[in-house]
Amino acid sequence: MDKTNNKLTFKDVILEVIRVALISLAIIVPIRYYLIQPFYVKGASMEPNFYDHEYLLIDELSYRLREPQRGEVVVFRYPLDKRNFFIKRIIGLPGETVEIVDGQVIIYSDKYPEGIKLDESSYLPSEFKGKQINHNKVVLGRDEYYVLGDNRTLSLDSREFGPVKRGLIIGRVIFRGFPFYRIDLFLDPPNFNYYEQK
Repeated sequence: MDKTNNKLTFKDVILEVIRVALISLAIIVPIRYYLIQPFYVKGASMEPNFYDHEYLLIDELSYRLREPQRGEVVVFRYPLDKRNFFIKRIIGLPGETVEIVDGQVIIYSDKYPEGIKLDESSYLPSEFKGKQINHNKVVLGRDEYYVLGDNRTLSLDSREFGPVKRGLIIGRVIFRGFPFYRIDLFLDPPNFNYYEQK
């Protein structure tokens, strides 16, 4: 009768640890670099929806399959210093023209050559719109997006640095994980009502 030795050697333990580490890396690295990325909010430019020191997860896969949509909150490389990352909301889409008059965003397009007013009341209380804010018309190229912070009076955004090229957008915010009392999913962009200019 054979008796097997159930005693593990130090070498066996080390090899098992290495095997588990390699399998874990084979799973985690592709997820981290191609699917989901963590992001830490710095500053007040996205208040009241995202506050300083909140921990978010960014979906990097969706924009490989489709284009960004109006209202989605995105993380992108700052156009003037690509080492820095910003978080803002997409307001204007490629081919559109965006204007801000007394805090009101107006979108011009082939469909609405006279312009339509963007109703942002589903996510933006009026005190954050900055009623005194005005910005001349900006025509977006075929790969450009106009982004604004939700806290319009404190945000460095497309009004300052211009449109954001599609290639600079990393992904969209899909989950807030910290602080725990503000955990939330962001799977769909807000619904907008549009009002014709008068």
